[in-house]
Amino acid sequence: MLSPETLIKAYALGVFPMAEAREDERIFFVDPEERGILPIDAVHIPRRLRRRIRQRPYEVTINTAFDAVIDGCREVTRQRADSWINPQIRQLYCALHRLGFAHSIEVWSKAETGRGELVGGLYGVALAGAFFGESMFSRSSDASKIALIHLMARLKKGGFVLLDTQFSNTHLEQFGVMEIPREMFRQKLEAALATKAAMPMDSDDWPLVQSFLQSSTETS
Repeated sequence: MLSPETLIKAYALGVFPMAEAREDERIFFVDPEERGILPIDAVHIPRRLRRRIRQRPYEVTINTAFDAVIDGCREVTRQRADSWINPQIRQLYCALHRLGFAHSIEVWSKAETGRGELVGGLYGVALAGAFFGESMFSRSSDASKIALIHLMARLKKGGFVLLDTQFSNTHLEQFGVMEIPREMFRQKLEAALATKAAMPMDSDDWPLVQSFLQSSTETS
């Protein structure tokens, strides 16, 4: 069984854990030749999504339901036949969350009284000025995309300089994800680890999101 401390050391070296399948007990570390990153200061936000965010269709929180978010990320759906998050990985990240290194963004449906259902979210690991995005899920339209924008607004406010997405995919391409060589990523990681940053824990991050929308690039 890996320890949370070993996992933190792995992130500092630029590698991250995965499993072949949801119920596969084995864990291996990945060090891609090409690494995906999202530029926090130059993110692209499509016009339609920008309008959707400003409508505030959901309630968005931070670190209020970490276990439920990681369970949402590992659940089997019509779109996802399996997951790389096995029970040991789940246990490790929940431990990192309790230690203050792993964070979740939760997206909730709105209800007439109180909070509605969890409809999306994401989680990842913060280490100095780097944030390592791990996984996201969505049960409602645009929920994971809105979670990502709320995350990036907090990262920018908190002084983070690196958002690692591990890989590139079509979901992230609309936001301007870049693939860079392993050595370049390690250079950026080294600089990020030498940067002081702190995740803003404001219960209401809407002012941060508004500022972030104004400073980001709009795409069609």
